[in-house]
Amino acid sequence: MERDDEAAIRQRLRTLARQRPRFGYRRMTHLLRREGFRVSFKRVHRLWKLEGLRVRRKPKRKRATGHGGNSCDQLRAERPNQVWTWDFIFDRTTQGQSLKWFSIVDEYTRQCITLDVGRRMTSEDVIDRLATLFVMYGVPSCIRSDNGPEFVSQAIQRWLASLDVRTLYVEPGSPWQNGYVESFHSRLRDELLNLEQFDSARHARAHASAWQEDYNEYRPHGSLDGLTPNEFARRCADSAPSAAQTPLHQHTDIPSVTQTVLS
Repeated sequence: MERDDEAAIRQRLRTLARQRPRFGYRRMTHLLRREGFRVSFKRVHRLWKLEGLRVRRKPKRKRATGHGGNSCDQLRAERPNQVWTWDFIFDRTTQGQSLKWFSIVDEYTRQCITLDVGRRMTSEDVIDRLATLFVMYGVPSCIRSDNGPEFVSQAIQRWLASLDVRTLYVEPGSPWQNGYVESFHSRLRDELLNLEQFDSARHARAHASAWQEDYNEYRPHGSLDGLTPNEFARRCADSAPSAAQTPLHQHTDIPSVTQTVLS
């Protein structure tokens, strides 16, 4: 015979199970007792089974994307426009607002392909920027990055796969495996972000444009025998056969972020 309080206990068990899916009937018994119900473990276990309740399994943890085989010392760029590397670096305005700097570097020529800055930047913003750069410079064979959410998003991966661009995700927590962009950001931090104060994102963008031009065109690079990245890139273009000067995977129709999302 069902006791007078049985319906109330079963209803309360259902509610508690939704609130605490990792609690079993023993912990539920303690919770019910705290709320004034006179119950034993055996009784709660019986009602627990009648309600078809069970401890929800732990969600399977996603395996981290990336591995050491994608590091810059394992897979080296052998020509211009073969491997681009990208990452974000953060700063603040004088009013304390966050600034998100997005940079792309050609690993072979050390050219800064882009240096963008804004209050925020999503994976869709990254796709739009890449679409413009691919039209300007051609499509690289690979892009190396860490496991930031903007880089590992399904939209980014689908869009790059549609253009035959290989994604090289480095091992989590191993920034040295993406050393070229880390080195670039070290210079950016030392020579610009630590020296200038920015009143707004617009103010920061003006400095970013000027610093990018100076870095590419006038700043001698130690690993390039004192040449600037643009000088080294021009020498590579002059010495390469005409066929090799055509960027790999040349596309005339680069899909936009809207086309990618809709597909």
